[in-house]
Formats: sequence, structure tokens, C-alpha cells
Amino acid sequence: MIDTKQKILDTAERLFGEHGYAAVSLRQVIAEAEVNIAAVHYHFGSKEELLDAVLLRKIGPVTAQRMENLQRVLAEAGDQPPSVEKVLEAFLLPTAAVAQSNPTLVKLMGRMITEGMLPQIAEKHFRESGLRLVAALKSALPHLPHDELMWRVHFMLGAMAHTLTGVPIISLFAADTGDFSLRLRRLVKFLGAGFRAPAEGKEN
Repeated sequence: MIDTKQKILDTAERLFGEHGYAAVSLRQVIAEAEVNIAAVHYHFGSKEELLDAVLLRKIGPVTAQRMENLQRVLAEAGDQPPSVEKVLEAFLLPTAAVAQSNPTLVKLMGRMITEGMLPQIAEKHFRESGLRLVAALKSALPHLPHDELMWRVHFMLGAMAHTLTGVPIISLFAADTGDFSLRLRRLVKFLGAGFRAPAEGKEN
């Protein structure tokens, strides 16, 4: 039997994904989950805290895996710069399994992006792993100016979000668009070339 807290989380994840965070009230979540308002306030306190809990139960394990992967990649590189692709794989691939098995979460993240909430979500839930990623990329690309690196990270995050939450425009003729692991491995190759490209204003 699903307990009250999980029932609220499952319902909120589905409703936020289907209708958007702004469009869904706590009363709607309560009605759909068939719980009383006291249960929501007891477990979560507010709508914002409910969203945080929805995200954390899926994002938390991804963040932990990213941190572990990045640490391993740097340790394996030793005194040498790590491979850009290995750094990107360490950060990106842990999201594949979650996206594959949680279509409602993918839909929810798509809503967060369209509602302009991604920056605040990233700051709250992805800051630590994001800083670790930047540090690893600096090790992999020691000659790339900081500003240039950060722009490329910005482009990477946009591409990652679209890859995970967008419907591929190639879906009419590509047979594997539903395989998130394959999507992200292709993205790693694409991004690797972009990160290694000469800085803006420099010749090849």
C-alpha cells in the first residue's frame, strides 16, 4: 500500500508535469491524492517545499552518482588532464536511467524549463555537482579561458535540457529517439568537439 507521503509526491509530480507548477494548486494535489490538507502541510509545509521534495527524490541519487563519477574520472587521470568526453559522460549519463524510467519526471522538467524555473532549480538542487563539473572541465581544458568555458557550459546545459525533455524533430525517421542513454552518448560526442574548439577570436 502506498503511504500518504508517497501518494502526495506521485500526484504532485504528475499534475505539475501535465499542467505546470504555476497552474496547479495545493488543493488540486490534495483532491487528486485523496488526502487531507493537514497531511500536505505536515509532510511538506508549502507548495514550493512540495516541489522541492518531488525533485529531490529523483535528483538526489543522480547528483550523488555524478559526484562519484567525476571524482573517479579525475582520480584515474592522475596528473594528466582528464578526457573531456569522460567528464561529460560522468555528468550526463546518470540522468539516462532516471529519464528512461520516469516519463512523468521528464515531463515535469520540461514544464520547469518552459516556465522559466530552471535557473532557480539548478541553483538549489544542482549547484554542488555543477561546481564539480566546472572544476573537472577546467582540468580537462586548462588553456580555455574561464569566460569561454562558462559559455560552453551554458550551451551544454541548454542542449542537455532539450535532449532530455524535448521531442526530437528527427523522430519521423530516427528509430532510437526513445533511448535516453543513446541520446546522451551522442550528445557527449557532439559536446566534446564543441568544448575542444578554439576559443572565440582564435584561429584553428
